[in-house]
This record gives sequence, C-alpha cells and structure tokens, in this order.
Amino acid sequence: MTGVPVLYRVVARWAETPDTATLRLEAVGEPLPAFVPGQFAMVWAFGRGEIPLSVSALPTTGGLAHTVRGVGAVSDGLYAAEVGDVLGLRGPYGTGWELEKAVGQDLLVVAGGIGLAPLRPLIRDAVACPKPYGRLNVLVGARTPDDLMAKIETRQWSTAFTGVTVDRTAAGWAGRVGVVTQLLDDARFAPDNTTAFVCGPEPMIRASARDLLRRGVPGDRIRVSLERNMRCATGHCGHCQLGPLLLCRDGPVVTWTQAEPLLYVREL
Repeated sequence: MTGVPVLYRVVARWAETPDTATLRLEAVGEPLPAFVPGQFAMVWAFGRGEIPLSVSALPTTGGLAHTVRGVGAVSDGLYAAEVGDVLGLRGPYGTGWELEKAVGQDLLVVAGGIGLAPLRPLIRDAVACPKPYGRLNVLVGARTPDDLMAKIETRQWSTAFTGVTVDRTAAGWAGRVGVVTQLLDDARFAPDNTTAFVCGPEPMIRASARDLLRRGVPGDRIRVSLERNMRCATGHCGHCQLGPLLLCRDGPVVTWTQAEPLLYVREL
C-alpha cells in the first residue's frame, strides 16, 4: 500500500453504458502491490483530484481495470481519459469479497447498475475455477437496458445461472422488467449453505439483504460493498465514517450483520 500516487497509463478504454467506461491501466514504472477483488484504489485525474474506484478487473497479464461513471468534476475527467493518458493511483485499500471463505457453498451475486463493476473480478474467478464451489448465480439489475453493463460478458458466464432485469423497459427490450430481487425466485441455491455478494445503490442493497434473510441466508454470509465519501483512504479524516466503521479501512466490503444496524439509522 502506498500513500503516494503511482503513475499508470491508460492502455485500453471501452464504453459500458452511455455515461460509463472501463479503463485498462498498466504501471508506467513499479506497479502497486497486488489487489484482491473488492478492494479499491484512489484514482487521480491530474488537475482535478482523486476519487475511490473499486477494481473492476484484475487481468492475468498484469495491470488493473477501473470502471467510472461521469457524474462530477473528477469522475468526468477520468471518464474522458483516452488511451495514452496517465493517471495517478494509490492503494490497494479496504477489504475484499473473500471468495475463498465460500468454498463448498453456493454463490449468489446480486448487482445493481454500476455495482456490477466491483463484483466482476469475483465472478470471473468463480467462473474460471468453479470446482471449489456449489452453484453460481449472478443476478443483474439496472434502471434501463441502456444502463446494463457487460452485456456481452454476462452471456459468456456459462457455468453460472445469470438473470438480468431492468426497472424500465425500452423499445427492443424483450427481457425481464422489475427489481433485481424478483430474480431470486429463479436462482438455484440452498439458503443455509450460500454466501451472497451484493453491490449497488443502498436501497437495493437493503432490499436484497432483507429478502435473502427471509429466505434463510445468514446475515454473516451476506457480504455487501458500501460507499461513503472517502478522502484519505487511510482512516484518518473520518469522511467515510458509518457509525463505528471507517469504510476505507473497515470496508468497503462488510457483512450484513455489521451493516444492518447502521444503514437503518437515518443520521448515519
């Protein structure tokens, strides 16, 4: 881990949605220490500032990939980055998904919108090496068909049951319409022997965890990735505090047992 930005060059860029892109990065010099799925980097757009971005791919050939939606000054700058541009990265920071703790269990991934990005490295690992686990379920939701990420890749996860739905339909859409939790009825998993991984907007996280608890998945085996305003990434500034948790240090991935009593307190 380093607190000084390390230079990374954009070597590939592809659009995920009309306002979201994934950047493939390679170190200009010595790379950062290895990341694990679920962790994040502070990514610096020079002249604008830095924001936290979870890794959205860990290529076997090295380097990193980050997915960014342009919604502010820094994220707009990163979204506009082109091949050859140089960015600054600090990290790795935070906790990971800890897929290794789910050996022998069914896996249930629930992603909402851009929340698929932090889950993609975990899914790829489970698809590439399915033998240690039970059944793999990947449930993906988005606001509209245009907001769906990884449209081609989701169809290539042949070892997984993959369900896709959107909140609002559009011309040419022949798939499911409804909230992502409706897909739980189609998933194949044994609740008492399942680990769930959930990432997306906070209301969707709460709804997914609530439905999983009702179906019998233990709270300590529902792992969620939470987002707050991270500034220092080292647990010193307090901007990412959620009750007793500092999410840059104690998260972003925590169990629902840890998160539930905090997310239902309005002041937090």
